[in-house]
Amino acid sequence: MKTNITYLSAVGFHIAIGLIIYLNESLAKVYFASALLYFLYRIILVSDSQKTFEILKACAYFVGAEVFLRTTKGAISYEAGKYLVIVFIIMGMFYKGISGRGYPYFIYIMLLIPSIFVASTTLSFDANFRTNIAFVLSGPVCLGLAALFCYDKRVSYKQMSQILLYMLLPILTHTAYIYFYAPDLQDVLTSTASNREAAGGFGSNQVATVLGLGMFILGVRLFINSKTMGIRVFNMILLIFISYRAVVTLSRGGVIVGVFCILIFLFYYFIQAKSKAKNQVIGVFVLFSSALVIAWFVSSSQSSGLTDKRYANQNARGVQKQDVTTGRKTLFLEEIDGFITNPFLGIGSSRAKDRRIEEEGQGVTSHNEISRTLAEHGLLGVIILIILIFKPLDLRANNKKNYYFFAFLAFWFATINHSSMRIAAPAFIYSLALLNVVNEKYPLHRKQLKEQQV
Repeated sequence: MKTNITYLSAVGFHIAIGLIIYLNESLAKVYFASALLYFLYRIILVSDSQKTFEILKACAYFVGAEVFLRTTKGAISYEAGKYLVIVFIIMGMFYKGISGRGYPYFIYIMLLIPSIFVASTTLSFDANFRTNIAFVLSGPVCLGLAALFCYDKRVSYKQMSQILLYMLLPILTHTAYIYFYAPDLQDVLTSTASNREAAGGFGSNQVATVLGLGMFILGVRLFINSKTMGIRVFNMILLIFISYRAVVTLSRGGVIVGVFCILIFLFYYFIQAKSKAKNQVIGVFVLFSSALVIAWFVSSSQSSGLTDKRYANQNARGVQKQDVTTGRKTLFLEEIDGFITNPFLGIGSSRAKDRRIEEEGQGVTSHNEISRTLAEHGLLGVIILIILIFKPLDLRANNKKNYYFFAFLAFWFATINHSSMRIAAPAFIYSLALLNVVNEKYPLHRKQLKEQQV
């Protein structure tokens, strides 16, 4: 009961933060500073046995808060989310070290370096070298360091649930802010294009990605952290709460990835569950499905059917669009062409965007990390992708009990294929897949034998 009260209080507190910051956006800086000081305090003072857990909670919280802090300009810089994850991870390495078996990720980080030297000769004169390099490499470096730290680190399933909860809470804050920012969607939705206003005044792609992550975490909580019917209904309401606003951003990628990852998680959780738990999963699946259906119908009604047309790849008049990728296919092919023409060392970090500025007059950033990596790193990019894809599978071969593994890996892979690595979420979620998740160990209570009296 105490756990449920704590959970409800934490959710209510973070939703209230969303309202307060909406009323006075300058308080976002206070929120950022307070959260940063709190986690630094916890990491430094907590016992050595809990260091890894505290560091992962700190990373998770700022991963969940990153897009909200960008929206409200609360952080010290645009890339603060990635940088803070890197800082916390380095602190973790200082306190807890790294596994020698994670050495491929050190190689991965080293393979990123040559593209910087190539970029120094290929980037145009007008390009800001430091800013451009930091923008495209902060995500990959964040992933590499987080993977090095997390590789085969042991956490319990209970701790993993807490890590995901710390990621969810600021996403709920962000969702509440979006509701207050645009309460009447009739005023802002006029076409089937991704809508910045419906996303709270920030890029709908990033917002939908983080809301989709929130959908995934709530879906997980609905199945494994909802022990009473009251908590199940509460989590179902939260799932509707987030899913509705994710759908009406009209940015499809984050929503599809969120649902896709829940289904993958559910498959592996179900096949490992005992027969009694499997019956419970089937019952909860009805609630889960109902939440998504309700969220869909509400969003369809509130958008006057625009969400239906968006997901059917139609414009506002119902005419079918030719390109289902909304321009991503063209960017992908351009970057593959860059790889073909410069196969050895690639065209250099950030050169893909820079070249589009020169040729088209606008610097559209890549939406696909796979094609960007190949274009900007050449054959080294091929090795990078091999490490990122096959090293986790090697770890999985020795430990098949982690039912989070494929859901986390799928979130990373699907997200970098529609939103690149604009935010820290895919990098950190990837690293979570490398954790050694084990069952909680409970102390054995043995009855003391009484001495027989003679």
